[in-house]
Amino acid sequence: MHRYYTRACNFYYGNKSKFLVNKKRTLPLSGSQVISFDHIEIISRNSKKKISLKKINSIPKKFKKQILLDLKKITSKKKNFGKLNFQKIPNIMGVLNLTPDSFSDGGKFNNKSKGVKHAIQMFEAGANIIDVGGESTRPGSKAVSVKLEWKRLNKILKYICKRVSVSLDTRKAEIMEKGIKQGVKIINDVSGLTYDKESIKILKKYKIPFVIQHSKGIPENMQNKPTYKNELLDIYDFFEDKIKLLRSIGIKHNNIIIDPGIGFGKNLKHNMNLISNISIFHTLGLPVLVGNSRKRFIKELSGKNDSKKRIGGTVASSIYLMMQGVQILRIHDVNELQQAIKVFKKLLEN
Repeated sequence: MHRYYTRACNFYYGNKSKFLVNKKRTLPLSGSQVISFDHIEIISRNSKKKISLKKINSIPKKFKKQILLDLKKITSKKKNFGKLNFQKIPNIMGVLNLTPDSFSDGGKFNNKSKGVKHAIQMFEAGANIIDVGGESTRPGSKAVSVKLEWKRLNKILKYICKRVSVSLDTRKAEIMEKGIKQGVKIINDVSGLTYDKESIKILKKYKIPFVIQHSKGIPENMQNKPTYKNELLDIYDFFEDKIKLLRSIGIKHNNIIIDPGIGFGKNLKHNMNLISNISIFHTLGLPVLVGNSRKRFIKELSGKNDSKKRIGGTVASSIYLMMQGVQILRIHDVNELQQAIKVFKKLLEN
């Protein structure tokens, strides 16, 4: 028997009164008051079919039970954690790279005064949390030692953790533990907890919220002709298996965020399929994060209209992701995105 997946689709974004568009039956995403949907797509590895929620009862019995369980996960209210509010879509995670070689802003904020100033600016512009990293994981980058990574992070973390909510972007268990002791609220491991086998033990020990990101390979080789049987469903299965593993070793809480890892072992086709169908990940029943900011897919799509900061492409893809119910966007240009979201929301109200 084929495995079937359920994807919420055909979303309505705005105030609650707009949910009943044309008297269609809608369901709230994650118990939210701002976004709902009225269709689902039933997907297998060789077919897909969209159906209206009004026609749920006509679904064949053999997979109706699974679809109803999926809908329960999609619509269930998410408990807030790490200073994030999952009734608000989107939350913004501001990017602070304390590295000399990150793909977009390497060397711009890697001293204490510049790093602290930028973190505070992003927070004041409306970032809900600041994601701080001391090791570049851009395509082709090499790992740095624990000693060097912590040297980049230590003083700045100590200062900003007292002032703003911070997530720590690291693959290393030792850095995670040091950061937790400094007061970080969330651990964000781009390797999906595969780089350092001690990482899961640290997450279990401290019961801290964390991000599971999908990444194929390591930064040094991840863009060397990445291949999938079906990137959307392969990555969904990766998360499902990872959650089962975490449950089996005793991590029972739901303070876990899912990130499909745009650009981490994916070509343009893979990235586009993931972004276009991003709402499938709501079926895992956990908040979804996407790092779309300034990514290479923007250059590949815009051609001669590419620009250094790629703000246009970041804003366009962010609004699209927001309309698919993505709860967290990882963003470099926080003020510009906030401006776009405010204008977009006001236009929707009219």
